[in-house]
Amino acid sequence: MTNLIDTTPRNLGQHSQVGPLGYGCWRLVNMPSSAAQERIECALANGMNLIDTADVYGLDWGGTAFGSAEALLGEVLHSAPQLRDQMVLASKGGIIPGVPYDSAYLSQACDDSLSRLQVEQLDLYQVHRPDMLCHPEETARVLEGLVTSGKVKTLGVSNYRPSQTAALMAFLPGAVISQQSEYSALHLDPLFDGTFDQCMQHGQLMMAWSPLAGGKLAGEKDVPAALLEVLDTLAEREGVDRATLSLAFTLAHPAKPVALVGSIDLERIALARRALDVQLDRSDVYQIIEASMGESLP
Repeated sequence: MTNLIDTTPRNLGQHSQVGPLGYGCWRLVNMPSSAAQERIECALANGMNLIDTADVYGLDWGGTAFGSAEALLGEVLHSAPQLRDQMVLASKGGIIPGVPYDSAYLSQACDDSLSRLQVEQLDLYQVHRPDMLCHPEETARVLEGLVTSGKVKTLGVSNYRPSQTAALMAFLPGAVISQQSEYSALHLDPLFDGTFDQCMQHGQLMMAWSPLAGGKLAGEKDVPAALLEVLDTLAEREGVDRATLSLAFTLAHPAKPVALVGSIDLERIALARRALDVQLDRSDVYQIIEASMGESLP
């Protein structure tokens, strides 16, 4: 059996490497900074050196306000500055509730993120969602300014269609080094919409958010019975639970994606590492894909 899961580090541009699992801070809200620090330390201890947040995080999961997740992470980095050197710190901007998107505002959004996070530079800054009313040349100009000023090391996009990424890349040759998209056994779009292909073509890091489909793949609600059956059969064979098997699925692609773990449960964060021990061959992965689609591939 040829295992499709590559557990080696992933390149983020020319200067950083990240593990196959990263930690997403969407749920890192509404807790003391000491509790948040525990979760960041647990993630780092289990190989998740890519720490991904966003300015809009804090409006869900009991958060108090826009920016509150970044502010909480900033408290952690202020009280434990040694953690900063252990992570590749990424954030996102461009969403303004009520607008909803403004890429011309990215420079101010980045400044605000740096202030909340209490750092001088981000390792990766991503446009959170495409502003369809902003010419990609204007977006590129703002992003280029962030790099030139030293506020960010590298640039990426999030929730972009491949055509939108290509348009931005035309004005930022070689500078877009990552894409972040939803990908799981329940959400297969990057397989078919060209996202994975584009990442492989240009050597971009693919960051998969919601690899457990918002927790659905850990339960049974709103998941096709055929998919549950395949996942459970493979999980039993591999000696792991369904959530861990589902996490492993997101890694089983030649684009070498990073799966962003979003749990705030310390046991679940540590358990995620077991996904790297799972063995999935081509037949296994195609079984999952076909069960998710509800039809056989031609």
